[in-house]
Amino acid sequence: MPASQDPRKLAATPEGAGSVVISVDAMGGDRGPAVVVAGVALAAAALPSAHFILHGPESELAPLLAAEPRLAGRCELRHAPEVVTMESKPGQVMRSGQATSMWSAIESVRAGEAPVAVSCGNTGAMMAVSIIRLRRLPGVNRPAIACLWPSLNPAGFNVMLDVGADVKADADDLLQYAMMGASYARNGLGVERPRVGLLNVGTEEHKGRPELKVAAELLSTAAESGGFVYVGFVEGGDLPSDRVDVIVTDGFTGNIALKTGEGTAKLVTSLTREALNSTWRARLGGLLGLPALRRLSARIDPRHVNGGVFLGLNGIVVKSHGSADATGVAAAVRLACQLAQSGFRERVAARVALASRSAQDAPLAGAESENSV
Repeated sequence: MPASQDPRKLAATPEGAGSVVISVDAMGGDRGPAVVVAGVALAAAALPSAHFILHGPESELAPLLAAEPRLAGRCELRHAPEVVTMESKPGQVMRSGQATSMWSAIESVRAGEAPVAVSCGNTGAMMAVSIIRLRRLPGVNRPAIACLWPSLNPAGFNVMLDVGADVKADADDLLQYAMMGASYARNGLGVERPRVGLLNVGTEEHKGRPELKVAAELLSTAAESGGFVYVGFVEGGDLPSDRVDVIVTDGFTGNIALKTGEGTAKLVTSLTREALNSTWRARLGGLLGLPALRRLSARIDPRHVNGGVFLGLNGIVVKSHGSADATGVAAAVRLACQLAQSGFRERVAARVALASRSAQDAPLAGAESENSV
């Protein structure tokens, strides 16, 4: 995909053509199944080749589907009577969650009915079920959640991981995150040789925790064979910058950064709206600048890039925000379709295998073959 291509639109383009089935947990999230079904219908309008399996209680979903003509003939209802709540413990779900909509959605990927699953549900439970049912890719220690962060780069986004799969990560985990994140940037954003940075409290080499210093050495050594450029430590201010394409960190730090960024975007939108309504002159200026303001709002609106991708599993799983509205759910579904149609899981598996071989053998020759995964 060209670097200038907006990843939110890829699935609707001719190069994204080809039928794909998307498995959706209709009961995950804070707003209920009506919002999820509305989001799937919204995405379906832009994805004419996509079909869907919706998982949840038939008595609740059947009337919602009947009211959505955009899903007629394109959606199968899979009865799952129980729901994973936001308060559910991952261990509890793994022991007794087989009848839940989340488990059923993941099971469709495991069974080969769909290449990708989408859920707005409990992140910890979803990762636990995904790991136990789909299993890790060979060589992966800790799967990670990657998100797209609006940036000044030509593609318009940076990749950041981990943003919540695991609160801790050692040096080897951070190296794997870098490999998987570079593959995501290469195949999802069209960045031929991604620039990778380690998130730290400063850019100086002597700063940071011991595992970060070890990881810095590992990334520097693996950069050539891994097909990426290691730019060193980066700080919070670099997340939306054009200095880096992939930001690597542990799930605790990454999740806080992600939620802070989303909250800041909402604050800026709210304060701008308040300022433009403060006086009649401000309202007039707002009317004149309305097209530009709408473009800015769309650019920083977290709903339009809603969807974290679970990396390192034998299947594609997209985690939508629990509070997502129909627009946010639709964005997650479009992202799921894009990744499924691009063969992304196979490409990440190839990248992880390459990393494992690179660590054991001499660096592989042939940049062309490396950069193709």
